[in-house]
Amino acid sequence: MTHATTSTRQKKFKKKTIYISICICMSRAARAAESQQEHTHTSSSSSSSKTTTNMQSGEQPPAAAEAEEAEVRVLGSWASPFVMRVMVALRLKGVEYELVQETMGKKSELLLASNPVHKKIPVLLHRGRPISESLVIVQYVDEVWPPPASILPRDDPYAAAIHRFWGQYIDDMFPPRIRILRGTVPGDKDKAADEMATALLYLEEAFLECGKGKQYFGGDSIGYLDIALGSHLGWIRAVEKIAGVELLGGAKVPNLAAWADRFCAHPAVVDVMPDADKLVEFTAKHADLMRALLASK
Repeated sequence: MTHATTSTRQKKFKKKTIYISICICMSRAARAAESQQEHTHTSSSSSSSKTTTNMQSGEQPPAAAEAEEAEVRVLGSWASPFVMRVMVALRLKGVEYELVQETMGKKSELLLASNPVHKKIPVLLHRGRPISESLVIVQYVDEVWPPPASILPRDDPYAAAIHRFWGQYIDDMFPPRIRILRGTVPGDKDKAADEMATALLYLEEAFLECGKGKQYFGGDSIGYLDIALGSHLGWIRAVEKIAGVELLGGAKVPNLAAWADRFCAHPAVVDVMPDADKLVEFTAKHADLMRALLASK
């Protein structure tokens, strides 16, 4: 047997082993999800955790057998912008869900079983099957539950690609700089604020381009990019208070500032958007724990 043949077989065996490991992890996650069904979890306030109305139009959405049969749960925390993305997407689709609160600094067995790779929130459990990563979950929700609410442009692949590009840009730019301005990681706060202000200027232009003069990045209704950026608005306003900076001032980004007010007031958002003052309190309360957690990574 030649060395090349042996190497090829080893590679195939390694790929098969990885595939089997992933399947085992997903199977364990599903079993863990089922075993947790008997427990009562903390759900989001009033209609935010259990919603059967179409938050986009205020009317009952068309019956969807898959949505009605499935129990939908979100593993996360009220303070997480990434968890908020999932909740807004579900509310736009009129999907009933339960928010299972994770405790800061402690990862539940259900979370570890559901996301064994990154061990992070959010996780969407749909019929016991876990899906991780917030923007991946948003796209999943958009595909599983049909219109009237459409999150990504359905008939324009180029527009959908542009929305995904800016969504990734937002995640690359905002979370690390928000952590610096919160004081949970070391860094130059003035530089972080300047970089965020520059990013918002780019997004002001992107809003005009993507929204085409309408109310949202998605046009007449909230879309993928609205969810991606809008989920950070609570923390942007919180760090303005914490660091004493202005980021979303109307003079600098007037269109984006007006969009932010509309987004926060939207029926699918208003009940799940964290209050900036509560986020400031959350930062003060968990500052030492956050530093320890981030330092350990």
